[in-house]
Amino acid sequence: MYNQIMNNPFRKLVVGVDMQVPLSNGAYTTAINLDNAATTPPFLSVMGEINKFAPWYSSIHRGKGYKSMLSTDIYENGRDIIKKFVKADKEKDIVIYTKNTTDSINILSYVLSQKKEDKNVVLSSWMEHAANDLPWRNKFIVDYIDIDQSGRLLLDDLETKLRKYKGKVKLVTVTAAANVTGYINPIHEIAKLAHKYKTKVLIDAAQLVPHDRIDMKPFGSDEHIDYLVFSAHKMYAPFGSGVLIGAKDDFEYGLPYAQGGSAIRLVTHAKVAWDEPPAKDEAGTPNLMGIVALIEAIKTFNFLGFRNIDEYEKLLHQYAYAKIKCIPGIKIYNDFRKDDTISIIPFNIEGMHHQIISKILSFEFGIAVRNGFFCAHPYCERLLGYSEKDMAYYFDNPKALLPGMVRVSIGMYNTFEEMDRFVYSLNTIAMNKNYYIKKYESNRDYYKIKNQV
Repeated sequence: MYNQIMNNPFRKLVVGVDMQVPLSNGAYTTAINLDNAATTPPFLSVMGEINKFAPWYSSIHRGKGYKSMLSTDIYENGRDIIKKFVKADKEKDIVIYTKNTTDSINILSYVLSQKKEDKNVVLSSWMEHAANDLPWRNKFIVDYIDIDQSGRLLLDDLETKLRKYKGKVKLVTVTAAANVTGYINPIHEIAKLAHKYKTKVLIDAAQLVPHDRIDMKPFGSDEHIDYLVFSAHKMYAPFGSGVLIGAKDDFEYGLPYAQGGSAIRLVTHAKVAWDEPPAKDEAGTPNLMGIVALIEAIKTFNFLGFRNIDEYEKLLHQYAYAKIKCIPGIKIYNDFRKDDTISIIPFNIEGMHHQIISKILSFEFGIAVRNGFFCAHPYCERLLGYSEKDMAYYFDNPKALLPGMVRVSIGMYNTFEEMDRFVYSLNTIAMNKNYYIKKYESNRDYYKIKNQV
């Protein structure tokens, strides 16, 4: 069993896993990517499909040329594949193609802001990525569902706020899995609470979708997800595509977020007739290559099975967590005692700035991680114990080094051998931190990335 696990069956499916990268001493080593929560490398199947389709690539909805009709069929049929992937309603829901999750949420916030009604409150949460916070701020009254001391969402506080606003809540919008701690939220319980108080729910599935199956549940169910968004670039599918899924009826009213060709049925200088959704919200020439990549990634996930992916990633996550927590001076910012976490470990080493830790891992050991606030600033500030007053210093001193943490995020293609190498590297840094601090703080431009392309 252990030998089978060590021989990762997913690794051969991913591009670039054996790439050599330069170190500060001039040597080369096989790169380890532990920054999968930001962006995953592509599936080989995705790149193969892109190359296969490239000779047939053409504009969609543009006449009767054979390539154009073929491209249009792929574009439109892709919506059904995506709906089936998340169990959206085949007739009532629409799939709007977007650039990414951020773009999807901005579109939805604009669409909902045009519906003039008494509901003017959006409930976001303390753990959200900026993409699920900032787009709502200039259009609605935004309040934030609280978190506990470990950083988990408090459902009791959600219900308290739903009662507090007495029918004024237009939307509850939360992440399916936190990009800092990896905590998985009970999205269907959240939906039940939202619907109990006659409001709708948006789920940001960007972090969860490469790790577990999403089920939007049927219309009429208390657990139904009204809106769902996610990005392809976290699903082993590059080229910049994403989706916004929701009921067609919700997108028929008002102006589209972006205006131009493809969004219109008929135009004169005096009048505009917008096309029906989803075309109404897909102005301009679409990113067909990105959509081809997303569709092929979904097919690959369906073939592999999320149960197999989940079992492997959890074993790898548990293995890494158990070893990392034993390193001297390590502070870990999530709680792994419950089985509700995707494969993310946020940490710091006492006495070292997070940026230096990230640099050393890259420059000395060829290991890529992420450091900083991960576009979830209030969440990180809360986990680190910083108050609004504390953060005022950094607003007033823009050149000051910002606080933050280091994040390890594991993908299905990572291995136990890589975890051992990472733990060895981290332990080496912790045991020799004075040496590394002196080396990297004295010359922040110590190491320049070589052009290897």
